[in-house]
Amino acid sequence: MTNTPQPGRQLSGPPLPHRNGRALQLPANLSRSWLLTAAAKKTAFAAALTSEADSVILDLEDAVPATEKAHARQIVAEALSTGTSTWVRVNGPESEYWADDLAALSQAPGLRGIMLAMTETADQIAATASRLPAGTPIIALIESAIGIENAAMIATAPSTFRLAFGVGDFRRDTGTADTPAALAYARSRLVIASRVGGLPGPIDGPSVDASERELFEAGRLSAEMGMTGKLCLAPAAAETINKGLSPSEAERQWATELLAAHESGVAPGDGSYLPRLLRAQKILSLAKAYGLCNA
Repeated sequence: MTNTPQPGRQLSGPPLPHRNGRALQLPANLSRSWLLTAAAKKTAFAAALTSEADSVILDLEDAVPATEKAHARQIVAEALSTGTSTWVRVNGPESEYWADDLAALSQAPGLRGIMLAMTETADQIAATASRLPAGTPIIALIESAIGIENAAMIATAPSTFRLAFGVGDFRRDTGTADTPAALAYARSRLVIASRVGGLPGPIDGPSVDASERELFEAGRLSAEMGMTGKLCLAPAAAETINKGLSPSEAERQWATELLAAHESGVAPGDGSYLPRLLRAQKILSLAKAYGLCNA
């Protein structure tokens, strides 16, 4: 495939805005909301970049039809070479677009990292990393039964940064229902694999056509399962996801009280104290990182 612009199409335009300051300073290992934005729609980039999403992913895979792949690739490469800094979801390693995606992104200074669609093996992570600058982080998007079964090996691949759950394709592959019980095994496998690989908690799949309340509850469910991020498809969803995946007010109050008691020398003598103390410290550390008012 060629990277020559199609006749009549202009890739240049006004400069894109930078990320909001809070999101820009948050490390990606703590990112809760991961906003997928169609790479072929440059007009949508500004809303994504100025949203409350912790991380933005320009999507070269599902959001772009085959006839638009080459043009979308050019748009992304130009944006990442003119001041924009984001993640990019590339097409799966078995697709005809994978190599061209990586070739176009390998010289882009604004590339924060790659989300690799349809990841099923650690070898696919290694092959992807070999075509990118050394140290480029890769999020392995696991979307099949094979990927779930190989999750621990994928998590321990040297370039894997986080695991993510492609719920829609996983359901298509397995016939699984879209219910917490039906998806619990796959989510738990990703959580355990992430721990085995020394990675942050995995990123859950998006909730499609969900109300604000449903989206918040979906975020709380992800957190209860041990997942620490969630994909989203619209800028407006990011703030709700952030709330759902942040320590709740009740959790922050409990942690504050426990640490205050600890610092005053009031420490219970039971064997569960140290795990609770460490959990309280983690809750308040996350609250501080997320800028919560009583952190």
